[in-house]
Amino acid sequence: MTVEQFPAFFRRALRIARTEIAAVGAFFVVVLGVVFFVELAEDMTEGDGRAFDQAVLHWMQPVAGQPRGPWWLHEAATDITALGGIAVLSLFALITVAFLLIQKKRLSALLLVVGLAGGVALSEGLKAVFERERPPVAYQAVETLNASFPSGHALLSTVFYLSLGVMLTRAFPQKRLKAFVLGTALLIAMLIGLTRVYLGAHWASDVLGGWSVGAAWAMVLWLAAYAVARRQKVHLARLRDDDDDD
Repeated sequence: MTVEQFPAFFRRALRIARTEIAAVGAFFVVVLGVVFFVELAEDMTEGDGRAFDQAVLHWMQPVAGQPRGPWWLHEAATDITALGGIAVLSLFALITVAFLLIQKKRLSALLLVVGLAGGVALSEGLKAVFERERPPVAYQAVETLNASFPSGHALLSTVFYLSLGVMLTRAFPQKRLKAFVLGTALLIAMLIGLTRVYLGAHWASDVLGGWSVGAAWAMVLWLAAYAVARRQKVHLARLRDDDDDD
Protein backbone atom coordinates (compact mmCIF):
# COMPACT_ATOMS: atom_id res chain seq x y z
CA MET A 1 0.00 0.00 0.00
CA THR A 2 1.40 3.38 -1.02
CA VAL A 3 1.15 6.57 1.01
CA GLU A 4 -1.34 7.98 -1.49
CA GLN A 5 -3.63 4.95 -1.09
CA PHE A 6 -3.66 5.06 2.71
CA PRO A 7 -6.30 7.85 3.16
CA ALA A 8 -8.74 5.99 0.91
CA PHE A 9 -8.06 2.74 2.77
CA PHE A 10 -8.54 4.47 6.11
CA ARG A 11 -11.87 6.00 5.04
CA ARG A 12 -13.09 2.61 3.80
CA ALA A 13 -12.03 0.90 7.03
CA LEU A 14 -13.78 3.60 9.07
CA ARG A 15 -16.96 3.22 7.01
CA ILE A 16 -16.95 -0.56 7.53
CA ALA A 17 -16.34 -0.11 11.25
CA ARG A 18 -19.32 2.23 11.52
CA THR A 19 -21.68 -0.11 9.68
CA GLU A 20 -20.34 -3.23 11.41
CA ILE A 21 -19.86 -1.72 14.87
CA ALA A 22 -21.51 -4.67 16.62
CA ALA A 23 -19.27 -7.21 14.88
CA VAL A 24 -16.17 -5.12 15.57
CA GLY A 25 -17.16 -4.83 19.22
CA ALA A 26 -17.75 -8.59 19.50
CA PHE A 27 -14.37 -9.33 17.91
CA PHE A 28 -12.74 -6.89 20.34
CA VAL A 29 -14.34 -8.73 23.28
CA VAL A 30 -12.99 -12.06 21.97
CA VAL A 31 -9.45 -10.73 21.66
CA LEU A 32 -9.58 -8.92 24.98
CA GLY A 33 -10.99 -11.97 26.76
CA VAL A 34 -8.27 -14.28 25.44
CA VAL A 35 -5.47 -11.83 26.24
CA PHE A 36 -6.82 -11.18 29.74
CA PHE A 37 -7.13 -14.92 30.44
CA VAL A 38 -3.53 -15.54 29.36
CA GLU A 39 -2.35 -12.75 31.66
CA LEU A 40 -4.34 -14.20 34.57
CA ALA A 41 -2.95 -17.67 33.92
CA GLU A 42 0.57 -16.28 34.15
CA ASP A 43 -0.08 -14.06 37.18
CA MET A 44 -1.78 -16.69 39.34
CA THR A 45 1.51 -18.58 39.75
CA GLU A 46 3.44 -15.46 40.74
CA GLY A 47 3.67 -13.79 44.13
CA ASP A 48 1.61 -10.71 43.24
CA GLY A 49 -1.22 -12.81 41.83
CA ARG A 50 -1.38 -15.08 44.89
CA ALA A 51 -1.24 -12.07 47.21
CA PHE A 52 -4.20 -10.50 45.40
CA ASP A 53 -6.26 -13.68 45.70
CA GLN A 54 -5.42 -14.05 49.37
CA ALA A 55 -6.30 -10.42 50.11
CA VAL A 56 -9.70 -10.66 48.37
CA LEU A 57 -10.56 -13.95 50.10
CA HIS A 58 -9.58 -12.61 53.54
CA TRP A 59 -11.65 -9.49 52.98
CA MET A 60 -14.67 -11.58 51.96
CA GLN A 61 -14.17 -13.87 54.96
CA PRO A 62 -12.35 -12.17 57.85
CA VAL A 63 -12.96 -15.40 59.77
CA ALA A 64 -12.57 -18.62 57.77
CA GLY A 65 -15.94 -20.15 56.96
CA GLN A 66 -17.87 -17.04 58.01
CA PRO A 67 -18.55 -14.78 54.99
CA ARG A 68 -18.77 -11.08 55.74
CA GLY A 69 -22.24 -9.65 56.40
CA PRO A 70 -25.52 -10.75 58.03
CA TRP A 71 -26.93 -14.27 57.82
CA TRP A 72 -29.43 -13.36 55.10
CA LEU A 73 -26.63 -12.21 52.80
CA HIS A 74 -25.01 -15.63 53.14
CA GLU A 75 -28.33 -17.30 52.29
CA ALA A 76 -28.87 -14.98 49.31
CA ALA A 77 -25.36 -15.71 48.01
CA THR A 78 -26.03 -19.45 48.24
CA ASP A 79 -29.22 -19.05 46.22
CA ILE A 80 -27.59 -16.82 43.60
CA THR A 81 -24.56 -19.05 43.14
CA ALA A 82 -26.90 -21.94 42.29
CA LEU A 83 -27.99 -20.01 39.18
CA GLY A 84 -24.57 -20.79 37.69
CA GLY A 85 -24.66 -24.50 38.45
CA ILE A 86 -24.77 -26.97 35.57
CA ALA A 87 -28.12 -28.44 36.71
CA VAL A 88 -29.90 -25.06 36.80
CA LEU A 89 -28.31 -23.89 33.55
CA SER A 90 -29.23 -27.15 31.81
CA LEU A 91 -32.84 -26.76 32.92
CA PHE A 92 -32.98 -23.14 31.74
CA ALA A 93 -31.27 -24.14 28.49
CA LEU A 94 -33.80 -26.92 27.80
CA ILE A 95 -36.68 -24.50 28.36
CA THR A 96 -35.09 -21.85 26.16
CA VAL A 97 -34.21 -24.30 23.37
CA ALA A 98 -37.77 -25.68 23.39
CA PHE A 99 -39.14 -22.14 23.11
CA LEU A 100 -36.77 -21.29 20.26
CA LEU A 101 -37.71 -24.45 18.38
CA ILE A 102 -41.41 -23.64 18.78
CA GLN A 103 -40.63 -20.21 17.31
CA LYS A 104 -38.74 -22.01 14.48
CA LYS A 105 -35.49 -20.28 15.41
CA ARG A 106 -33.37 -23.38 14.87
CA LEU A 107 -30.07 -21.56 14.45
CA SER A 108 -30.45 -19.75 17.77
CA ALA A 109 -31.39 -23.02 19.49
CA LEU A 110 -28.39 -24.79 17.98
CA LEU A 111 -26.00 -22.04 18.99
CA LEU A 112 -27.30 -22.06 22.55
CA VAL A 113 -26.74 -25.81 22.82
CA VAL A 114 -23.29 -25.54 21.23
CA GLY A 115 -22.50 -22.59 23.49
CA LEU A 116 -23.33 -24.40 26.72
CA ALA A 117 -21.71 -27.67 25.63
CA GLY A 118 -18.63 -25.82 24.44
CA GLY A 119 -18.54 -23.88 27.70
CA VAL A 120 -18.53 -27.12 29.70
CA ALA A 121 -15.74 -28.49 27.51
CA LEU A 122 -13.71 -25.30 27.92
CA SER A 123 -14.23 -25.26 31.67
CA GLU A 124 -13.29 -28.88 32.25
CA GLY A 125 -10.43 -28.77 29.75
CA LEU A 126 -8.83 -25.67 31.26
CA LYS A 127 -9.28 -26.99 34.78
CA ALA A 128 -7.47 -30.18 33.75
CA VAL A 129 -4.63 -28.15 32.22
CA PHE A 130 -4.02 -25.83 35.19
CA GLU A 131 -5.08 -28.16 38.05
CA ARG A 132 -5.16 -25.29 40.53
CA GLU A 133 -6.15 -26.03 44.10
CA ARG A 134 -9.19 -24.29 45.52
CA PRO A 135 -9.11 -22.07 48.61
CA PRO A 136 -8.57 -23.96 51.89
CA VAL A 137 -11.52 -26.13 52.94
CA ALA A 138 -12.02 -24.00 56.05
CA TYR A 139 -13.15 -21.10 53.80
CA GLN A 140 -15.49 -23.13 51.60
CA ALA A 141 -19.09 -22.43 52.61
CA VAL A 142 -20.44 -24.59 49.74
CA GLU A 143 -19.54 -27.97 48.27
CA THR A 144 -16.92 -27.90 45.49
CA LEU A 145 -15.70 -30.30 42.81
CA ASN A 146 -12.62 -30.62 40.58
CA ALA A 147 -9.97 -27.93 40.07
CA SER A 148 -10.29 -24.21 40.72
CA PHE A 149 -9.08 -22.28 37.63
CA PRO A 150 -11.12 -21.05 35.86
CA SER A 151 -14.43 -20.87 37.70
CA GLY A 152 -16.94 -23.07 35.89
CA HIS A 153 -19.87 -21.19 37.42
CA ALA A 154 -18.50 -17.85 36.19
CA LEU A 155 -17.67 -19.22 32.73
CA LEU A 156 -20.93 -21.06 32.07
CA SER A 157 -23.18 -18.36 33.51
CA THR A 158 -21.45 -15.75 31.35
CA VAL A 159 -21.88 -17.88 28.23
CA PHE A 160 -25.52 -18.72 28.90
CA TYR A 161 -26.91 -15.46 30.28
CA LEU A 162 -24.92 -13.25 27.91
CA SER A 163 -25.98 -15.33 24.89
CA LEU A 164 -29.58 -15.27 26.08
CA GLY A 165 -29.40 -11.52 26.67
CA VAL A 166 -28.04 -10.89 23.17
CA MET A 167 -30.84 -13.00 21.68
CA LEU A 168 -33.50 -11.09 23.63
CA THR A 169 -32.18 -7.71 22.47
CA ARG A 170 -33.40 -8.56 18.99
CA ALA A 171 -36.97 -8.61 20.28
CA PHE A 172 -36.88 -4.97 21.43
CA PRO A 173 -36.53 -2.02 19.03
CA GLN A 174 -35.83 0.58 21.74
CA LYS A 175 -32.19 1.01 22.66
CA ARG A 176 -32.98 1.48 26.36
CA LEU A 177 -34.73 -1.88 26.47
CA LYS A 178 -31.82 -3.54 24.68
CA ALA A 179 -29.44 -1.98 27.20
CA PHE A 180 -31.63 -3.10 30.11
CA VAL A 181 -31.79 -6.72 28.92
CA LEU A 182 -28.08 -6.93 28.20
CA GLY A 183 -27.22 -5.17 31.45
CA THR A 184 -29.41 -7.60 33.41
CA ALA A 185 -27.66 -10.58 31.79
CA LEU A 186 -24.25 -9.16 32.69
CA LEU A 187 -25.39 -8.39 36.23
CA ILE A 188 -26.57 -11.97 36.81
CA ALA A 189 -23.25 -13.38 35.55
CA MET A 190 -21.34 -10.89 37.70
CA LEU A 191 -23.29 -11.71 40.86
CA ILE A 192 -22.80 -15.43 40.34
CA GLY A 193 -19.04 -14.93 40.00
CA LEU A 194 -18.85 -12.72 43.08
CA THR A 195 -20.71 -15.29 45.18
CA ARG A 196 -18.12 -17.92 44.27
CA VAL A 197 -15.43 -15.84 45.95
CA TYR A 198 -17.70 -14.74 48.79
CA LEU A 199 -18.52 -18.35 49.64
CA GLY A 200 -14.88 -19.42 49.45
CA ALA A 201 -15.40 -21.74 46.48
CA HIS A 202 -12.92 -19.91 44.24
CA TRP A 203 -10.06 -17.46 44.21
CA ALA A 204 -10.82 -14.06 42.67
CA SER A 205 -8.57 -14.79 39.67
CA ASP A 206 -10.56 -17.99 39.00
CA VAL A 207 -13.71 -15.93 38.58
CA LEU A 208 -11.98 -13.30 36.45
CA GLY A 209 -10.68 -16.08 34.24
CA GLY A 210 -14.14 -17.63 33.94
CA TRP A 211 -15.68 -14.29 33.02
CA SER A 212 -13.05 -13.60 30.34
CA VAL A 213 -13.29 -17.03 28.69
CA GLY A 214 -17.08 -17.05 28.94
CA ALA A 215 -17.42 -13.61 27.35
CA ALA A 216 -15.00 -14.52 24.56
CA TRP A 217 -16.83 -17.78 23.79
CA ALA A 218 -20.24 -16.09 23.86
CA MET A 219 -19.01 -13.49 21.35
CA VAL A 220 -17.55 -16.20 19.10
CA LEU A 221 -21.02 -17.77 18.97
CA TRP A 222 -22.60 -14.38 18.27
CA LEU A 223 -20.15 -13.73 15.43
CA ALA A 224 -21.00 -17.14 13.95
CA ALA A 225 -24.72 -16.32 14.08
CA TYR A 226 -24.03 -12.87 12.63
CA ALA A 227 -22.04 -14.33 9.72
CA VAL A 228 -24.82 -16.81 8.93
CA ALA A 229 -27.46 -14.07 9.07
CA ARG A 230 -25.41 -11.85 6.74
CA ARG A 231 -24.95 -14.70 4.30
CA GLN A 232 -28.68 -15.43 4.30
CA LYS A 233 -29.43 -11.75 3.76
CA VAL A 234 -27.09 -11.59 0.76
CA HIS A 235 -28.61 -14.79 -0.63
CA LEU A 236 -32.15 -13.39 -0.34
CA ALA A 237 -31.06 -10.15 -1.99
CA ARG A 238 -29.65 -12.09 -4.94
CA LEU A 239 -32.88 -14.07 -5.25
CA ARG A 240 -34.88 -10.82 -5.38
CA ASP A 241 -32.55 -9.43 -8.06
CA ASP A 242 -33.04 -12.60 -10.12
CA ASP A 243 -36.82 -12.31 -9.75
CA ASP A 244 -36.71 -8.68 -10.85
CA ASP A 245 -34.68 -9.62 -13.91
CA ASP A 246 -37.29 -12.19 -14.86
